Amino acid sequence: MMAGVGFQRIAAYAPDGVTALALGIVSGVFRDEPFETVICAERPGELRTELGLPLRVGHGADALAGADLVLVLPGDGFRAEPSAVVLDALRAAHAAGAVVAAHCTGVFLLAATGVLDGLEATTHWQFADELAARYPAVRVRPDALYVDHGSVATGAGAAAGFDLCLHLLRREHGAALANRVARGLVTPPHRDGGQTQYISAPVPGDGDDRRLADVIAWARDNLHHRVPVADLAARALMSRRTFARAFKAATGASPHAWLLTQRLDRAEQLLETTGLPIEEVARRVGYTSATVFREQFAARRGVAPRDYRRAFRQYPHRAEPVETL
Repeated sequence: MMAGVGFQRIAAYAPDGVTALALGIVSGVFRDEPFETVICAERPGELRTELGLPLRVGHGADALAGADLVLVLPGDGFRAEPSAVVLDALRAAHAAGAVVAAHCTGVFLLAATGVLDGLEATTHWQFADELAARYPAVRVRPDALYVDHGSVATGAGAAAGFDLCLHLLRREHGAALANRVARGLVTPPHRDGGQTQYISAPVPGDGDDRRLADVIAWARDNLHHRVPVADLAARALMSRRTFARAFKAATGASPHAWLLTQRLDRAEQLLETTGLPIEEVARRVGYTSATVFREQFAARRGVAPRDYRRAFRQYPHRAEPVETL
């Protein structure tokens, strides 16, 4: 599905032993208009959740047909032999043009369909080795939060399902809607898919924590400036190496990668809500070259800034602002 088309019909496949958190993620992100969301199982009826509570499901696997987005939810029975009926339904939905996505142990079922063969994918870090062993044709990235290939996407475990779903929401419906949904969920609106799943090093002590938080807040408020990492380290009263280590421990990303994500997120907001020329958008998010901005925006978002604006414009339509090449 092309960025900006905007899926509306969503089918979430719930396996036996589905996690309550996964159901909550679907409900939280895709509950309101413009979405039509259904939960389905292999067949209609009562389904067991991982908590042992019964769940009444009104739709079978045939509900995957006609969906714009199919979400394969995780469950505790992922090691069981997958149902041929469900595998066929998932393959058919993908072949018909649906975006298919899974996170945590739901990635095992998606891998069994073959749609991940030859592609990079992620899952909960605890199960990454098992996924790689069972499906050697899948190139497993154990540290990624999510991996998006356009028509198929995978996410890490547990709460990373929020990151995957908000990323897909942002990709198809724009930053404004994704940010609004994230605010309601009290969760970060966007974390880059390349961020690590977990923190392997201890976070600095209280004094360092406060300085680091202040520097992060300052950087967000000053994205229009070119901010070298060395300057951020100096503001935090740390050496560059110590700062880089502490920053990644706190955010899951390197300072450079985090700044790039913040700049592009801010650029999305400006493209959606203002008629500023692309050159001015680039300048306001810290780029001295509009060409570099266009290249990095397209590389990260999969669409040129001008096309993104046309897809997600929220200000009254007027003539396109004149852009220099």
